[in-house]
Amino acid sequence: MNFNEFISSKPNLRYLFFGGKGGVGKTVVAAGAAQYFAARGKKTIISSTNPVHSLSSIFKIDIWGRGVQKLTENLYAIEFDISKTIEKYKADMKEKLLTFIKSADIPVDPDPFLDIATTNPAFEEAAMFDEMVNLILEDKFDVYVFDTAPVAHTYRLLGLSKVYDLWLKRVIKSREEALSLKVKLSFRKEKVIEEIKKDPVLQSALETRRRTEEAKKILTDREKTAFFFVTLPLALPIAVIERFITWVKAFDIPIGGVIVNGVLPKTLLKEGKLSSYVVNKLKEQDGYLKMIDEKFPNLVRAYIPLYETEVVGLDMVDKVADALANGGFNLV
Repeated sequence: MNFNEFISSKPNLRYLFFGGKGGVGKTVVAAGAAQYFAARGKKTIISSTNPVHSLSSIFKIDIWGRGVQKLTENLYAIEFDISKTIEKYKADMKEKLLTFIKSADIPVDPDPFLDIATTNPAFEEAAMFDEMVNLILEDKFDVYVFDTAPVAHTYRLLGLSKVYDLWLKRVIKSREEALSLKVKLSFRKEKVIEEIKKDPVLQSALETRRRTEEAKKILTDREKTAFFFVTLPLALPIAVIERFITWVKAFDIPIGGVIVNGVLPKTLLKEGKLSSYVVNKLKEQDGYLKMIDEKFPNLVRAYIPLYETEVVGLDMVDKVADALANGGFNLV
């Protein structure tokens, strides 16, 4: 089943993720997929969860930090400037820490705790995860395409939904226990109960958990979501996505298939004498394409050719969209 057939079999598909090893062309394939839907009348947005953004480069338009940008009639793009989100996180976290310390009557300076929390390596990923969830829950587009970061980052990003849930359950339970004790010890129970209802730490935790639960439902919906793996016809990226498929399955995220990028078309053999280098590369490629078919049976959705020029600008993105539309099988 090629890409076009797969999409036709999923009429409710709305959320597409493209991942794989760094340097395999995830942005190229994601941009082509976004254009594929836009050309079919779907209001489509493409976004990147990679801190090192490349959508601006591929579309030749300055997108980063400028909010949602319209590229064509149905195609939109956004590159998040998460520095603003991180600053908001810091401010919110400080306010919650101060509230907690005050309510618990703990004489301690919150700044060291704030520094520890906000310098955690996962802090940036949490901010990116929240931006992604915000975009999805706003529900302003028909189709959402996400160009994900290299494997390790994406694995942690996807894992945040589980981490958030475990952490929030503990935060909510601890806060409820603390507030319950406060009620028991208070002589003015009605006033304390009213305070509890407005407790910012508890309310914030409950709201965050609600949002992550909604995101989890979307990410695991087999009719609405699909994760595609992009690879080159080379040993290392093939091995990486083999492991990555196992990881994504662990999060119950539906697998859309494998897109093979950077394929040398066999039509080269018909164009006259070739150097021994090109002939050898074609033979090597045949072996890797066979390996891909064996390792990922019935999962290859398209072959994207290695174009004569770099995929930059909407004209080249259109070519990638066309290759996805016809599966690219005529290329090999």
